[in-house]
Amino acid sequence: MVKYYHILCLSTLSLFQCFFFFIPCAATTTTKSAGIQPTKLVDSVCRKTYSSYSFCVESLYSDPRTPTADSYVLAYISFGLAYLNASTTQQHVARLLNKTAAGHSQQQLQRCYHDYNKAISALQLAYNDLNSETFFELADLAGVASLAADDCQAALNTTFSPLTNMNSDLKGLCKICVVVSKLFTGLTLK
Repeated sequence: MVKYYHILCLSTLSLFQCFFFFIPCAATTTTKSAGIQPTKLVDSVCRKTYSSYSFCVESLYSDPRTPTADSYVLAYISFGLAYLNASTTQQHVARLLNKTAAGHSQQQLQRCYHDYNKAISALQLAYNDLNSETFFELADLAGVASLAADDCQAALNTTFSPLTNMNSDLKGLCKICVVVSKLFTGLTLK
């Protein structure tokens, strides 16, 4: 029985990774240009993220499930988007590492690679918590992923780098995850 459960968890995680890998990037522009009105749930979440409202709405509506999503599905969407960003950014860092000669920037990129490894691990744990309906660690795990983006940006020792937008996007997505997480823990949203 335990063996079956582990196989089921691994296959579910693989499906999760595959599903979010194939989300079309152009979805955010069609949402914006189509003038879709966010649902009450999305509106409530996005107003509490303390980041860009339009970034929040456009990010969530890049997933076709959002218009009919309840809080549980919205949690899968938000953590999935954060996971997709983190894994895509880590792949980008790996490509940069392959192109960069040894030196100071190589160390900075190595640090970012490891930071994004932490972010991916935290977001995978969050996904497992969603599957097991153990919601109390979701906000903390989103915070770990957000701190990884902060650490990567700090490692670059600059206000702008090739990773600045990716770091910023992960932080924004993690803010959405934190707000969605609070829907399950009964914490008051300020």
